[in-house]
Amino acid sequence: MKKILPLIWVVSCIALSCNNESKKMLSDDPEVLHHNENNLTDLVIYDIFTPPVAARIYAYTSLAAHEAIRHLDPSEPSIVAKLKNFETMPEPEQNKKYNYTLAASKAFYTVMRNVTFSKDTVTKYEEETYAPFKDALSEEEYNNSIAFGEAVAAVIMKRVASDNYKETRAKEKYYGSKDDGKWTPTSPDYLDGVEPYWNTLKPLILDSTGQFDPGPPPVFSRDTGSEFYKMNKEVYEVGKNLTQDQKNAARFWDDNPFVTEHSGHLMFGTKKQTPGGHWMGIATIACRQTNADLVKTARTYALTGIGLHEGFISCFDAKYRYSFVRPITVINNTIDKNWDAFLQTPPFPEYTSAHSTITASAATILTKIYGDNFVFQDTSDYRYIGMQRHFNSFLNASDECSISRLYGGIHFHISVDRGAECGRKIGAYVFEKITSK
Repeated sequence: MKKILPLIWVVSCIALSCNNESKKMLSDDPEVLHHNENNLTDLVIYDIFTPPVAARIYAYTSLAAHEAIRHLDPSEPSIVAKLKNFETMPEPEQNKKYNYTLAASKAFYTVMRNVTFSKDTVTKYEEETYAPFKDALSEEEYNNSIAFGEAVAAVIMKRVASDNYKETRAKEKYYGSKDDGKWTPTSPDYLDGVEPYWNTLKPLILDSTGQFDPGPPPVFSRDTGSEFYKMNKEVYEVGKNLTQDQKNAARFWDDNPFVTEHSGHLMFGTKKQTPGGHWMGIATIACRQTNADLVKTARTYALTGIGLHEGFISCFDAKYRYSFVRPITVINNTIDKNWDAFLQTPPFPEYTSAHSTITASAATILTKIYGDNFVFQDTSDYRYIGMQRHFNSFLNASDECSISRLYGGIHFHISVDRGAECGRKIGAYVFEKITSK
């Protein structure tokens, strides 16, 4: 009996030690947040959300996670408190124990469930994510954490319900105009314009959707000496003489969530990552490469998500304000009726480039968090398209993304340049407004 008692004591200590180690790992490991973001990207691809809608989803879910997990660090301020039209966030009760990683996950998935379609998939993700916490935590701590996550999500969802998104779903479709220089649906499917009322959504932090208006595009002209004709000719010539590396860059940054393929009478679609999802993936790379802790990881995702959201609102305000024609329309009508763009032209007006805007915004924010000359291998799209590319900084990556739209034959040079310029201003504005004391 004397020998058995020490053995029981040793086993009990080992079990207790393992349980404490498991709790510590679940409390300290940012991989939980990376896993959650990865699940969201998979679902966004599966549900085929348009790029602006996807950015909205990334912004709200990431804000939910940050507002819960920031309580790990008493010095970490609320981001939501700096944004527009949010109610006050709940505070944890002093006499209760919480696991803030679990609370952040619950807040994240609760918002995710409410802004996506595939509810069964979200349920599966939640069950897989919560199971280790259920095993490691006491029932009281587990329940407290879940309840706190739900309380945070409830505040986020009130803002979601009032941002005017729902009102844009039932509005009239947009088919552009037959007027010279104006956007009209393009081949191969001649679809109506995507998200023509996106500028009616409430910005999270911008003063207005038109705050960073790029100014009007060049005036339509048939004169071969005009700026308008020359920029169409440039797209045409670049498209005819693409190098292999330019083709690779165009494919890598395409991020078209649904490309249609045609073979005879058959049509099928290829699902891909959105441009916002691509940059949330780059945010993941930055966090992992620097061993960012949980709070910094959550802050990185939230700020990047806001930058994407505001970038799309600003860019789509310009797109439908100016309703500028796509290169393929002009080139087919005036230069070469058989010419086709290297990439499939997205179904919305040309000016300015949304990729250029939102990537410059995200890259500016990530640069302010992690610094200039941040060398990284962009593997964020590898499991979707089997491609990766090397960059010497976030802005190096966003610059390549921007010019790749010219290579793809879907944007004019002036549109990628002005879009990138607006994006850098948006990113700087977002970061300053949120991080200023």
